[in-house]
Amino acid sequence: MLHEIAEATRGFLDLLDDGQRTAAVRDVADDDLRTRWAYTPGPRPGVVYHELTRDQRKAVHRLLSCVLSPHAYAQTAAIMALEDVLDDREGGARDRHQGDYWTVLLGEPGDEPWGWRVEGHHLSVSVVVADGRVSATPFFLGAHPARIAYRGRAVLEPLRLEEELARELLDRMGRTARGLAVVSGTPPPDLKTGNVRRIGDLDPVGVTPAQLDRSSRGLLVGLVRYYLDRLTGDLADEEFDALEPDRLHFSWEGSEKRGEGHYYRIQGPDLLIEYDNTDNDANHAHSVWRRRAGDFGEDLLAAHRASVRHP
Repeated sequence: MLHEIAEATRGFLDLLDDGQRTAAVRDVADDDLRTRWAYTPGPRPGVVYHELTRDQRKAVHRLLSCVLSPHAYAQTAAIMALEDVLDDREGGARDRHQGDYWTVLLGEPGDEPWGWRVEGHHLSVSVVVADGRVSATPFFLGAHPARIAYRGRAVLEPLRLEEELARELLDRMGRTARGLAVVSGTPPPDLKTGNVRRIGDLDPVGVTPAQLDRSSRGLLVGLVRYYLDRLTGDLADEEFDALEPDRLHFSWEGSEKRGEGHYYRIQGPDLLIEYDNTDNDANHAHSVWRRRAGDFGEDLLAAHRASVRHP
């Protein structure tokens, strides 16, 4: 897996001219750049997708597909394409385009550590590689519109399972557990952590596995696994093996009715998952998976620096 990621990164680098390489390649030790991320529209560091050649654009997709699972890669491609749909709905007022995504390289393969980020509106995938290990959080996917329908039936809904699996969990747990899980009737306007660089103190609330029946506990772990499975098999397995399922909390805020604003959060000792769908009449979804100690490869980089100082 690591070999494939390195080869895809080298393949992208080899296609860049000198000017593009200067714009694209930055230093992984630039902590400000590495941890500065966003999911709103606007320019980013690096090279922008719409100015690349066809082969270069395909190389960007190769970067994504060698890290993402097939279903997450499909979600990513759909989210990028939705920019043109949204632009049409807005009458071109904000000049959106599916080419408005940026790729920045944090060092190069062979110069440990290194990594890259692909980012734009409703998409942020950060990868850091150090000492044979891979970090890929924060991992943000959003969609606006979240659902495109024909006569009430969904035609395109990129984050469908992010909502449906959580609703199944909420519906299946008993009344007492649901009373613990639903902590507010009003959802927040956005993810509570937004695009902060470091997850601060966020008290775990809601229902715990010990307060759920066996079936509901399985659904909760399955929902977490779905987020981890945004990554390819080996990477997802490693993340799942580090999970402490007995220490999870699940909370829901907002309406339980479909089509109305809602939010949920899953927390563990080193896990944070947030999902909201509140704006634009609950047709504008955000979702993120983060690791408190490991976002932007912080844990991997700290271990690498320690090994260098103390061989």
